[in-house]
Amino acid sequence: MDPSIIGILGICALFFLLAIRMYIGLAMLVTGFFGYCLMMGIPAGLSLLHLVPYSAGSSYTLTVIPLFVLMGQFAYISGISGDIYKAVYSWIGRYAGGLSMATVLGCAGFAAVSGSSLATAATMGTVAIPEMKKYGYDSKLATGCVAAGGTLGILIPPSLGFMIYGILTEQSIGKLFMAGILPGIILSALFLFTIFLQCKIKPSIGPPAERISLKDRLLSLKDIWGLLFLFILVMGGIYLGVFTPTEAGGVGAFGAFLIALVKGRLNFANIKESVLETGKTTAMIFLIIIGAEFFSKFMGVTMLPMMLADYIGGLALNKYLILTFILFTYILLGCVMDCVAIMILTTPIIFPVINALGFDPIWYGVIMVLVLEAGFITPPVGLNVFVIRAVSGDIELNTIFVGILPFLAACVVAVILLIVFPEIALVIPNLM
Repeated sequence: MDPSIIGILGICALFFLLAIRMYIGLAMLVTGFFGYCLMMGIPAGLSLLHLVPYSAGSSYTLTVIPLFVLMGQFAYISGISGDIYKAVYSWIGRYAGGLSMATVLGCAGFAAVSGSSLATAATMGTVAIPEMKKYGYDSKLATGCVAAGGTLGILIPPSLGFMIYGILTEQSIGKLFMAGILPGIILSALFLFTIFLQCKIKPSIGPPAERISLKDRLLSLKDIWGLLFLFILVMGGIYLGVFTPTEAGGVGAFGAFLIALVKGRLNFANIKESVLETGKTTAMIFLIIIGAEFFSKFMGVTMLPMMLADYIGGLALNKYLILTFILFTYILLGCVMDCVAIMILTTPIIFPVINALGFDPIWYGVIMVLVLEAGFITPPVGLNVFVIRAVSGDIELNTIFVGILPFLAACVVAVILLIVFPEIALVIPNLM
């Protein structure tokens, strides 16, 4: 049988396994293993079976993942998210839509130390939604801003999505982190403008909260020292070349540990929970990576990605039209799957196409992460929406989906800006 036909059948088999709800890491491992055995013989497949798990699990590069996950866990128990929200709320809460704006800025701040969209949405939703309910905010705006703000978790560095993309494509994780800074700021600004516009059209959906004295506002700034310390420590160290992203993860985790210790929020139970959660998350990601290695080896011997890249590169179509089709596919996948899983599943196939089209791999990494995150709030199955539904208590899914539509439009504007002006993502990495 033609190798490319075997590759296509392998992809169909993978999606069948996913459809019957097999875990994505195992589905890729099973498909890749049996496909490789079919192509190269059973002895070669068995050899791969004992080499790949060890080589992936013992990779020094991959240690960046548990270190940053642990940093996010310690940052969470230190109460950084609540401190950020209270500080921003004290300054802009008195304006129309101010609490929603404070929520978006709080999400941006927590994203800078957590690296996870779902964690950002869950944490900020727990803190912010009850406050907005108390001041009579419309449920659509209250839940929509948290769901959208949560998407900043994997765009603003340090980001788990950038780590995975950098490992898969052999791109500089440090440069990817730097490339996410300006797009993250721009997307946050677009979310704030979206809230402002909605409250301008209909002021009743975001009534102002009580005015806080200047003294109290200034005092609130002392609580954000933990965020500033961590962000400057990690991102400043990477930018200046003081340490590598992997070393930055260790430094950041220790820094977050110290912040929790200084604030008196650290005890044995918290440490145990943080380590266990880090272990669970890391094990889940490593299983996906190991499965992706098998699937990638299988795809490599079928030559399907290279053939696809050559075919698309030879089409008489505008490369931006092809990019639009790829990004639209990512939005659809982002509705039903985790961002990291999609990235690991599709990168071995799509990345050669991106290279053949001549796009900058750092710039494309930012675009892909942004589009995948837009999928997190896209109907009918945006994962962030279900997280917000869980923490909001009595708000219906339909209400949340309606609330996120204006923010989804802001995401589309951010993607267009990045495509038209790629320097937005590349200017800081080029200065390193």
